[in-house]
Amino acid sequence: MAGLLALSRTIDRINEFIGRWVSWLILLAILVSAGNAVIRKVFDTSSNAWLELQWYLFGAAFMLAAAYTLKQNDHIRIDIVYGMFSRRVQHRIDLLGHLFFLMPFVVLMVIYFVPYVSLSFRSGEMSTNAGGLIVWPAKAILLVGFFLLALQGVSEIIKKIAIMRGDMDDPTPFISAHEQAELEAKALAEEAKALAGEVRS
Repeated sequence: MAGLLALSRTIDRINEFIGRWVSWLILLAILVSAGNAVIRKVFDTSSNAWLELQWYLFGAAFMLAAAYTLKQNDHIRIDIVYGMFSRRVQHRIDLLGHLFFLMPFVVLMVIYFVPYVSLSFRSGEMSTNAGGLIVWPAKAILLVGFFLLALQGVSEIIKKIAIMRGDMDDPTPFISAHEQAELEAKALAEEAKALAGEVRS
């Protein structure tokens, strides 16, 4: 198990590094969007390449950060029923979900995208929009995103098994939406009390 946990930590570090850095692509996309809007209004001209670059940047940020989001346990889930179970049962649900839903899907997408990207690259596929960009980098981002998500799925499976065996602590203890709201309300109340104390002094 020690070797598998070492593999899991390596995968986590890779996806954490990528996830943190691709967040800057959102800022870059905003700057491209703002620049394109200014040029269109001031000079009455525009370019499909700039518009497509925005889509590429947003798509890259979304796809390349998906594995990091899974690592942080921040994917949207409906926890109305999930939150009713003990943490041990929740771990079993997560493990089964990773094994029978996440992994088959991401592996299938990786298998599907390899020839899809390869064909696009070899043909030099271009956008159908006038003045648009080459297409294969966008398709390659999809492939890389699903590959990283598959790797993180392996890491999460290893960690779930290790947690259930008692070989490691739970890195992401579950907090229901109700508990989260209570914690946020308590933090806001304490902040307001501290602010009121500063005003009085």
